[in-house]
Amino acid sequence: MSDHFDRADQGALGTLRIADFSRVLAGPLATMVLGDLGADVIKIEQPGVGDDTRTWGPPWWGEGETATSTYYLGFNRNKRSIALDLRQEQDLQVARQICQSADVVIDNFRTGTMERFGLDRQTLAHDHPELITCSVTGFGSTGAGADLAGYDFLIQAMSGIMHITGEVDGQPSKIGSAMVDKLTGLYAAVGILAAVEERHRTGEGQHVEVSLMQSALAGLLNVGSAHVVADVDPGRHGNRHPSIAPYEPYQAADEPVVIAAASPVLWERFCGVLNQQTWKTDPRFATNEARVAHVQELADEVNAVLATNTAQHWIALLQEEGIPAGPINNVRQAFVAAQALGLEPVDTLTDQESEFRSVRSPLKLSATPPAVRRSPPVNDQHGEEIRQELLGD
Repeated sequence: MSDHFDRADQGALGTLRIADFSRVLAGPLATMVLGDLGADVIKIEQPGVGDDTRTWGPPWWGEGETATSTYYLGFNRNKRSIALDLRQEQDLQVARQICQSADVVIDNFRTGTMERFGLDRQTLAHDHPELITCSVTGFGSTGAGADLAGYDFLIQAMSGIMHITGEVDGQPSKIGSAMVDKLTGLYAAVGILAAVEERHRTGEGQHVEVSLMQSALAGLLNVGSAHVVADVDPGRHGNRHPSIAPYEPYQAADEPVVIAAASPVLWERFCGVLNQQTWKTDPRFATNEARVAHVQELADEVNAVLATNTAQHWIALLQEEGIPAGPINNVRQAFVAAQALGLEPVDTLTDQESEFRSVRSPLKLSATPPAVRRSPPVNDQHGEEIRQELLGD
């Protein structure tokens, strides 16, 4: 691709350009991850409203007509925006030029949309064989689900995630955050980077596809493995673990304490901290399998001990012995705790007009760390700039 813009401080992926036709969450998250690592991400949006999430509020940042949803802001930093109506031939030609100048083209349109506009890999690769394309779908692109729309909430329901989430005797529940979209976006980013690495070897691009449904099934992890390997159909366990104990919230004198003593060594230390050495030889608790079988009896005895003092008292003692333990934080408390632990969870970008705060990337690279170089763009903020670059190319 062209080296028309400054490569200084561009990060690990500073040589990549991404043409991003995706919107909402999974695709924009994937391209934000790549943008954080230095890629030049060009966000192609419909004129007017643009990305659906621009209107998904409250909460909002700013006031009046210039207010922007915090949902949109969470997944669109480090991007440039151009508004194009792909139904208009002139704009479609600009979109094709952007794709031809890009290393990666990503979309999450309905199956067949990119082909209809001549923006699919087969068409673009005729003149650009090294191009990598990525499609994010709901249920794949070739089977019976190819024409079905997919949203995180729907996939949580259909994938079994809701069935295993919530209280044992309660209703199925979705996870409090759009975890399927986020998992799918991360899989998409990994697939794109794998294709980039393969292109280094062969000089050829390829097509990457990731679906919400398959990402959700993969995200079931041990629960999915229980079905595939042992033909078990897991149900809800509330805050308990189906295979580990002690591994749940326990009640101290003032508030709950989450404890995850998930190994024999941690179990022995746990017994020592609570001054309950007899638990080590009690046939109900001596092994993890036995503790899982008698999980309520164990909980009753642990709660009786913890009730003698405060949560912070027990957390301090448990952490001192290397036992994973902590409070149940609300979101504000979680960020305060992360800051206190030295994680610096918030990134701040100050430009000439305002200060933009966002959740810091969890990636840490010693030589080319991710960085917030651009705040999320206004729709078509860089339209003229990008058109001028294409003319220059």
